[in-house]
Amino acid sequence: MDLLMGPWPWYVGGSLVALIMLALILLGRTFGFSSNFRNICAVLGAGNSCSFFKFDWKKQIWNLLFLLGSVIGGFLAAHFLSDNQIPQISEQTVTDLKELGIESAGKAYSPTEIFETINAKNIAILAIGGLLIGFGTRYAGGCTSGHAISGLSDLQWPSLIAVVGFFIGGLAMVHLFFPLIF
Repeated sequence: MDLLMGPWPWYVGGSLVALIMLALILLGRTFGFSSNFRNICAVLGAGNSCSFFKFDWKKQIWNLLFLLGSVIGGFLAAHFLSDNQIPQISEQTVTDLKELGIESAGKAYSPTEIFETINAKNIAILAIGGLLIGFGTRYAGGCTSGHAISGLSDLQWPSLIAVVGFFIGGLAMVHLFFPLIF
């Protein structure tokens, strides 16, 4: 159980991702979670009112099953295979976050001030963030997992550009926008 309860070494996780990507490349498939939004909309009949959703979603059923397995696996891992580890972050980061009003830094897995407190500001932050992520995913033609894992493994130039953009956006968020929001 110690193997399941603790973090795995990078070389185990990395090797598993590499093997999955090799299998997907050999099968002629691409990986990404954001494509499941289109699949779910197609399953629910959105193709009747929008041509973008009119396609044979049954060819992507494996990706929907992967999404379902990820959700179930995440639930099982969080509730039955976890000793509630709190990620270690540097003391400087803890100090910086506390200056911004995030008192739970270093004490909780995620900031309780954002995810456990329901108020208008937190709802607005999560809603606007979700819309921006959805827009960015559609605009970039895929999500971070699709581009960074599948696209780069397949040596796709647009994926390299998207991943560079993701990093630039992340740096801008952390260093420019995060201090303004909090």
